[in-house]
Amino acid sequence: MARRQRHAYNLPPVGRSVSQDAAEARRLVISVLLVLQMPEELRMPYYDGIRKVFPDIALNIVGHSNEARPLIAKADVLVTFGTHVSDDLLAEARSLKWVQLLSTGVDGIVSRPNLSKYVIITNVPGIHATSVSEAAIMFMLALSRDLPRAVHDKDRHIWDRWSSPILEGKTVGILGVGLIAEGLAPRCKALGMRVIGITTATRSIASFDAMYDRNALLEVVPSLDYLIALTPYTKATHSLINDAVFAAMKPKSYFINLARGKIVDERALIAALDSGRLAGAATDVAIIEPLPPDDPLWNARNLIIMPHLAAMYDEYAERALLVFNENLRRFIAGDIAGMINRISRESTRTL
Repeated sequence: MARRQRHAYNLPPVGRSVSQDAAEARRLVISVLLVLQMPEELRMPYYDGIRKVFPDIALNIVGHSNEARPLIAKADVLVTFGTHVSDDLLAEARSLKWVQLLSTGVDGIVSRPNLSKYVIITNVPGIHATSVSEAAIMFMLALSRDLPRAVHDKDRHIWDRWSSPILEGKTVGILGVGLIAEGLAPRCKALGMRVIGITTATRSIASFDAMYDRNALLEVVPSLDYLIALTPYTKATHSLINDAVFAAMKPKSYFINLARGKIVDERALIAALDSGRLAGAATDVAIIEPLPPDDPLWNARNLIIMPHLAAMYDEYAERALLVFNENLRRFIAGDIAGMINRISRESTRTL
């Protein structure tokens, strides 16, 4: 698996020694700070994976922005997810030169007012296709088979039976056709589904039966049994999925959000579910994360909520660090132009 990832990013041969990277690190004093709001057992593989390759750099890891305050002023490099750092923390990042995001989405960082325009931003696209695709299939099956009902019946010791729609022969629309969608489409085809792409860059892609421009969303959704959102969050996609979209969908259709919370009008989603205009929905994301205990989404009818887990899997840190460690090697060597997955902030403006 590691060899495929290195090939995908055009990385140097796997045989490059740790001592070579360590020697380069010694030529320049580098301070790397990891801010990862996750349990320690999930954070530490990132720390250990960097320390193994670069034993001589200054490396710190914290689980919250507040813990980073004593460290951020001297950090040259910040490794994080965009939503894990606060804007006021970035205001104190006086030495910061580069942010390595451990996600594909950059909406949580590129628009931060206190992030200097001179700071380099890189991300890790291409490592989520399998995990997010499997989450999409899981959600479609769970919704159509009414898995939550079976779980609740088990808790209440009730033996009940019902018929369920099957995925074969159904039409799924994928909103946002990038690397993840290209991984999801053939999996849907393997289940006998018709696959529709909805995107700003229409083109012919294997496993897609048809492709439509995003401007035609309201004309496309009436034909769908499942609408899966994978589109990035930008100014143009803010509340893109709204009351008009839900009103146009089939009453027995399902909506799945694996993108960003802000692309959905959550009040419209709750209204569509509670009124029965949608058969059900599932979301891995929310406008406010973590979702507050009193948020009305918790009580919405036929809604499955997952706490932003779709992209997380057992090999995530290993694959993300293939990119970061190579970027750090190039950063130390002064090969800024050669850094992998550099983000153009002008082309990714968000709200």
